Amino acid sequence: MLSKDKLWKLVPITLAAAMIAVAAWQPWSTSAAAEEAIVIPAPAVDVQPGLRSTEVAVLAGGCFWGVQGVFQHVDGVTRAVSGYAGGEADKANYEMVGQGTTGHAESVEITFDPSKISYGKILQIYFSVAHDPTQFNYQGPDIGPQYRSAIFPTSEEQARVAKAYISQLDQAHVYGDTIVTTIEPGRTFYPAEDYHQDFLTLNPTYPYIVINDLPKVENLKRIFPELYREQPVLVMAGQPSN
Repeated sequence: MLSKDKLWKLVPITLAAAMIAVAAWQPWSTSAAAEEAIVIPAPAVDVQPGLRSTEVAVLAGGCFWGVQGVFQHVDGVTRAVSGYAGGEADKANYEMVGQGTTGHAESVEITFDPSKISYGKILQIYFSVAHDPTQFNYQGPDIGPQYRSAIFPTSEEQARVAKAYISQLDQAHVYGDTIVTTIEPGRTFYPAEDYHQDFLTLNPTYPYIVINDLPKVENLKRIFPELYREQPVLVMAGQPSN
């Protein structure tokens, strides 16, 4: 199966332009998708803020372009990097991970200020607008274990909070199906290639981004207005100031 970037590169420019125009009025357009977002309760159990000024969360929820794009617009997040988690270092590259046999998932490493946003709130955004946690080994048009829903806790407390929150959401029946998100501690995060970083911000008219990812940012703005930041915090040089 072709990876998403190779697949879209095969689309002629004229056809891509037509697809963007169609997206403006189809039911799965940005505005329509934003109206279908799921509002979920905040976690009953959360990580208590400590003395550290920064914390790190690693989350996987389908294509890392959209997940990174969402969290780059979250106030309190100081850095969000696309990458790979769940497998070994020598196979942590896009070509190998795209085969779906390395154990990696496309992931995002989120560095945040716990005095401004908690780990539990990060998870609430993750489960609410960043992806659909009921889709097993796929997310939207992307299929394979490299697109699985997974949390890679960086501490025992994060693992405890994530487990409790999944149980809370399942018991509340906020989704039509059971949450399939896995909790995978003790895994190393490896940053992805530079061309994957800030992809949503740098390619806002790319058909894949228009259809699948821009609605997530709109959902964030609508559901979490108090946490939405207009200027994203970017990975590459020339990023806007916080």
